[in-house]
Amino acid sequence: MDWKTFQALLSGVNKYSTAFGRIWLSVVFVFRVMVYVVAAERVWGDEQKDFDCNTKQPGCANVCYDHFFPISHIRLWALQLIFVTCPSFMVVMHVAYRDDRERKYKAKHGDNKQLYNNTGKKHGGLWWTYLISLFVKTGIEVSFLYILHRVYDSFYLPRLVKCEVAPCPNQVDCYIGHPTEKKVFTYFMVGASALCIVLNICEIIYLISKRIVRIANKLRRRNRNMAVHHDNYSDDPFNNCNVTTSRLDLKEKPPSFKSSYKPSYRPSGLKLEEKIRASAPNLSTTS
Repeated sequence: MDWKTFQALLSGVNKYSTAFGRIWLSVVFVFRVMVYVVAAERVWGDEQKDFDCNTKQPGCANVCYDHFFPISHIRLWALQLIFVTCPSFMVVMHVAYRDDRERKYKAKHGDNKQLYNNTGKKHGGLWWTYLISLFVKTGIEVSFLYILHRVYDSFYLPRLVKCEVAPCPNQVDCYIGHPTEKKVFTYFMVGASALCIVLNICEIIYLISKRIVRIANKLRRRNRNMAVHHDNYSDDPFNNCNVTTSRLDLKEKPPSFKSSYKPSYRPSGLKLEEKIRASAPNLSTTS
């Protein structure tokens, strides 16, 4: 397997990932791919040749090896690494699709027009693609751990196995090559896979919580703008809405134009005016 090409493909995912995604990529390359290429392949080597049984019966060793090792650890891990990194390419392909749409939009409307502010920013459909890829990666990790646990009985590799599968004539003792070393690498790869699962879960929580906070801030700003607009509308002098005011507010307010020219209707004022008219001489009559 050409791991250099594999690394070059995944390097494009790094610039579209969050901080948890970058840590996940580092764990995959350093603790899984590097360990797999440098050490794990050499430790397993020709497993069937190192599987030794105390019988010369033709086909017995092959059948016993297939019974206890239905799938090789090293091939299962290689398959796991391929499957677990494939969802990350969904994000790269989505960004490439956005770049193509942006290029066509600028070619049609001019370079000053743009369809996306940033094609690699996780908003809209790209956010959902990234989130779905995290769920898929977590599901693949859990599935492969379950398969390994189911096949090899809690990831344990014994030194001696007893085989009674035909064509073995009786119970045969078979010995696994480098059992302790293989057990250490098995636990190490299982631990690295569990760490990747934890990082994926943390990234899912981070993305969802960040989205919730962004939506809450947007709703808060919208409510604040509506409140400000309502206050400005109520202060408008041309607004004819009936606003109820208290008596204290009416006392504090200066008299309006209408109230200053409003005639008084007190009875004492009327009597005084009648007396003045009665005492004044009548100038309208001519002598």
